Amino acid sequence: MTESLTEPLPDDAHRTVLLRGGEVHSPADPFATAMVVERGHVAWVGSEGAADAFASGVDEVVDLDGALVTPAFVDAHVHTTSTGLALTGLDLTGAASLTEAADRIRAYAAARPADRILIGHGWDASRWPERRPPHRAELDELTGGRPLYLTRVDVHSAVATTALLALVPGIRAMTGFHDGEPLTGDAHHAVRAAAYAALSPLQRTEAQRAALRHAASLGIGTVHECAGPEISSESDFTSLLALDEPGPRVVGYWADLDVERARALGAHGAAGDLFADGSLGSHTACLHDPYADNPHTGLAHLDAATVAAHVVACTEAGLQAGFHAIGDAAISTVVDGVRAAAEKLGLARIRAARHRVEHAEMLIPETIAAFAELGLTASVQPAFDVAWGGEDGMYAERLGAERARTLNPYAALLRAGVPLAFGSDSPVTPLDPWGTVRAAAFHRTPEHRISVRAAFTAHTRGGWRATGRDDAGVLVPGAPADYAVWRTGELVVQAPDDRVARWSTDPRSGTPGLPDLTPGHDLPVCLRTVVFGQTVFVRPNE
Repeated sequence: MTESLTEPLPDDAHRTVLLRGGEVHSPADPFATAMVVERGHVAWVGSEGAADAFASGVDEVVDLDGALVTPAFVDAHVHTTSTGLALTGLDLTGAASLTEAADRIRAYAAARPADRILIGHGWDASRWPERRPPHRAELDELTGGRPLYLTRVDVHSAVATTALLALVPGIRAMTGFHDGEPLTGDAHHAVRAAAYAALSPLQRTEAQRAALRHAASLGIGTVHECAGPEISSESDFTSLLALDEPGPRVVGYWADLDVERARALGAHGAAGDLFADGSLGSHTACLHDPYADNPHTGLAHLDAATVAAHVVACTEAGLQAGFHAIGDAAISTVVDGVRAAAEKLGLARIRAARHRVEHAEMLIPETIAAFAELGLTASVQPAFDVAWGGEDGMYAERLGAERARTLNPYAALLRAGVPLAFGSDSPVTPLDPWGTVRAAAFHRTPEHRISVRAAFTAHTRGGWRATGRDDAGVLVPGAPADYAVWRTGELVVQAPDDRVARWSTDPRSGTPGLPDLTPGHDLPVCLRTVVFGQTVFVRPNE
């Protein structure tokens, strides 16, 4: 289901449905136990007693049996086809060693004799005792000489077999090709393009459907597809937007300096992974000071003048601009460019356009203040801190412990008034919305923690606001009926400051509760997901 501001109503969305006997998370009534949905929108929320008045006039009554109803989640940064391929294909994210990874590669290749190309994801040599990725000769042996494309967990570098490199003329002369090392930069982009071009349309469609079905099963009602010429292909992007089956809506971003091309492809913005730099794991994020474990500062892909020109072009075209920026130097470049665009067009126009920055991991007080001033949305991934934070994590290895502790400062962003939208960057980290909320609320660095309520808002309403819409992501009358039903335990209010938590649980505060996300507690289980009044997932045997 592609994103649209005036969506056609599916057949079952014409039905009027009363949900009752549960807990409805709504600021319209913090004690609501019932909700009426009509013509794809929330029509009413309220108490169990008042629900009796609606019961005889609806097409269906759903007994929630104590379940929790919340707005559906929005994952603000997804690579849908890659996510599907990781779900259905060769996934190395759980491999504990190079030896285990090799076993998985060999078994996968043996099980797929008819595939003309093998695609896998998720190796992370920084976690392996061998401390190195597989060599090309090893991959050639494991696959029997077939083409294999295997991305690192951050998707900013990859290893490939000789057979795949042979499909890319001139690969050895491209930037980012160093024989015997993982591919980065132009060489990586070229090999990725060749790999994805070798996929059949059926393989691609199966992967997209698998990803969206999985998202729906997790209570995700909307995904922001972050595509672009250096990430996927135009046919991959347009086929996803045209996919005609019930599921999460897809808001498409095309990362291209050619603004009119992005518009022609149906993109919501010429944004997403428009690379200002690379990643920390691959040593390609652009830093002011050198890496702690490598004597260079990464790669800059854009300068401030290019950023400014793109922001001006997008603003004048009525599209969102956006950039992938991870390192502190890359973020400074983006801020300088957006500020230059504001000097040309006026700050009010730039703020109104709600341009985005993806990842934004290495922020400092000056760039946080600039985000707030310029109205930039921080589209961020809290699971990155779970995966790579901490004293012994990849961040500390790449940057040293002191710099690593400054990364992903969500509390400072919120205090400054910077809009937050949460996502996964799947398949870099898995689709896992409640896990994402938990990651932000229990950040490895305590001063960066935010309340569960603020994190939940960033993963629901924040994703809608990141597309320019303020009328969705919350269960109030008139809002789109995007919601999920959850089996969960007692509802509580969790905040880093215990005084805030105590005040918020006072009935006079009118603060609706959310599941207890304390690490070690079971996360909520999705029973049903509904998008614009249409059921897109029902848990089996429920």
